[in-house]
Amino acid sequence: MKILVIGGGGREHALAWKLAQSPKATKVYVAPGNGGTALAGGRLENLDLTDVVALREWAQAEKVGLTVVGPEAPLAAGVVDEFRAHGLKVFGPTKAAAQLESSKAFSKAFMARHGIPTAAYETFSDPALAHAYIDRLGAPIVVKADGLAAGKGVVVALTAKEAHDAVDFMLVDNKYGVSHNDGGARVVIEEFLEGEEASFIVLCDGKNVLALATSQDHKRLKDGDEGPNTGGMGAYSPAPVVTADVHARAMREIILPTIRGMERDGIPFTGFLYAGLMIDPAGHVKTLEFNCRMGDPETQPIMMRLKSDLVDVMCAAVDGKLDQVELEWDRRIALGVVMAAHGYPEAPRKGDVITGLPTQADDAMVFHAGTALVDGQPQVTGGRVLCVTALADSVKQAQVRVYDVARSIHFDGMQYRRDIGFRAIKS
Repeated sequence: MKILVIGGGGREHALAWKLAQSPKATKVYVAPGNGGTALAGGRLENLDLTDVVALREWAQAEKVGLTVVGPEAPLAAGVVDEFRAHGLKVFGPTKAAAQLESSKAFSKAFMARHGIPTAAYETFSDPALAHAYIDRLGAPIVVKADGLAAGKGVVVALTAKEAHDAVDFMLVDNKYGVSHNDGGARVVIEEFLEGEEASFIVLCDGKNVLALATSQDHKRLKDGDEGPNTGGMGAYSPAPVVTADVHARAMREIILPTIRGMERDGIPFTGFLYAGLMIDPAGHVKTLEFNCRMGDPETQPIMMRLKSDLVDVMCAAVDGKLDQVELEWDRRIALGVVMAAHGYPEAPRKGDVITGLPTQADDAMVFHAGTALVDGQPQVTGGRVLCVTALADSVKQAQVRVYDVARSIHFDGMQYRRDIGFRAIKS
């Protein structure tokens, strides 16, 4: 069958790469794709479309058998609603269900209503009230832009000044340019939670839930978790912090109540559901955030470890048959390191030429994100440029393999962490 993957980042490259391995896939189109999907050849082909209606019309004309939506923006724009209204099979949440990510205020109110553990919070559109709330609670405290901000709309403020500056940045100046579903800027301010973060990603078909392999990403720009928050500088799978008990708690206390709650609210959830977990030393879990998509860069190591045919899994998901699926995983560790552009995350520089890209190997893959082919040469077009990902028998060996591959790659101003996976090694 013909398959369409909507998106152009590292997550979409990884999904398309895995889908194209299925004998059931005659062609996998990536819209709009990136330099890596353009270079892949074979069953992968870029499609220069981003408009929701244009994508739907093209999918109808080409008789596309399955569409998988990667990023949050087209989900929030209602691409799933558009495709379903015309009888096309598509995996992802509706516009209403995608509010779990597109509006943090919606998400927090939903969790409060359904008893899903999360941090205490308040929502503000008035800067004066937000500043007064910070003065009353003090720091550390967390300030979140209520809208889509490409994974960068969260400030973990260790001082009151950082929190006040974040409110001014997000609410007064609205530098992210995001707005909630009623229009205008809004922020969610919540208590700071202690513990270790992990990514818990599941597939949902409206009723049934299938958990993917656990993973853990690294949000801070620099080694040792220093520097500003980013969209993610690397990830590995599985995550040792997600023990069998933590996994059971997450399913019982967070994932299943969310799916049942969405169903009760008349907004059944289909698609990838990502719960960012905060795990305290006693193994209790709280929800930091929901995403209505796979994580990036978590998708890259997860797809490296998946041995099951992803086309079969996606088809079962759109047909409401996830209860009939069991996933098979490579026992090895997968670890991915993001190579970012000069100036990322504040002002990433574009146009730098990328050289030294290796050929694909059985145990290593370079997934592209912010790249494009210009006159046949890959160039930097975004903040997170590449994710070098490898499989090995231990986290340490996976680190060695990844950094060996990364050393061959060059573009001016590139920056990447040298300690991805350090928590797993320490544990």
